[in-house]
Amino acid sequence: MTGVGIFIIIVAIFALYLFVVFIPVRHWIAAIFADVHISMFTLIGMRLRRVPPAIIVNALIQARKAGIDVTADILETHYLSGGNVLRVVDALVAADKAGIDLSVKRATAIDLAGRNVLDAVKMSVNPKVIDTPMVTAVAKDGIQITAIARVTVRANIDRLVGGAGEETVLARVGEGIVSTIGSAANHKIVLENPDSISKMVLAKGLYAGTAFEILSIDIADVNVGKNIGAQLQTDQANADKEIAQAKAEERRAMAVALDQEMKAKVCEMQAKLIDVEAQVPLAIAQAFRSSQVKI
Repeated sequence: MTGVGIFIIIVAIFALYLFVVFIPVRHWIAAIFADVHISMFTLIGMRLRRVPPAIIVNALIQARKAGIDVTADILETHYLSGGNVLRVVDALVAADKAGIDLSVKRATAIDLAGRNVLDAVKMSVNPKVIDTPMVTAVAKDGIQITAIARVTVRANIDRLVGGAGEETVLARVGEGIVSTIGSAANHKIVLENPDSISKMVLAKGLYAGTAFEILSIDIADVNVGKNIGAQLQTDQANADKEIAQAKAEERRAMAVALDQEMKAKVCEMQAKLIDVEAQVPLAIAQAFRSSQVKI
């Protein structure tokens, strides 16, 4: 075999390698047998654009089998935008089986917004139960009440893009519980009718602007805490007592200071008197010396 023949064989082997590796023949054949119409040139273009043909073809086959109308261009664009193609298709199939109106455009928008569109569809079918942290509030009679609520929510597909999350729902529910307990005339009313908290909180429409719909709010636990009113009165009495003691101490200090001042003045007057008394003998002696006084 001449050198030219060996060179031709090497080129042929290299060309066959490029054909097998670079051109996705296997995925093209799989698409044909799945009745998915996609050309070889489209698959080659995906390779050039660094889009895995396997992901797009598998997603197209899954959508085709489920009767979902979706094109390769839409899936490829979604992949290049950083989206999860397979999760979007799974969500479309699940929504279609559950009878939920979910378009391809909305599904891709939800996925690109950072939300798990498949979990959202599942939550629309099977509502999720979330518990609030312990909420503490005080009734009008000053008795502290602690409560834990169990919130059943369902995802709202139409508000997933731009809607607030679970944290906002829990915060609003907690705010509603505090407001409801705070408006109760006494703590016994809350303990006797804990469902009144649920009804009043639900009536506030707390899910507005969120990605969820609140189906129910159930009070899972409610307990009596401290007597805040009595504690505040005790603290106020102690504060008044300390103020009175401070004022009494101030008056005592002023009296002591006044007494010390009076004593100082008395001592000063006594010193002046002694000084005057000391001057009398001197004056008499001076008078004798000057013969102004005769005996």
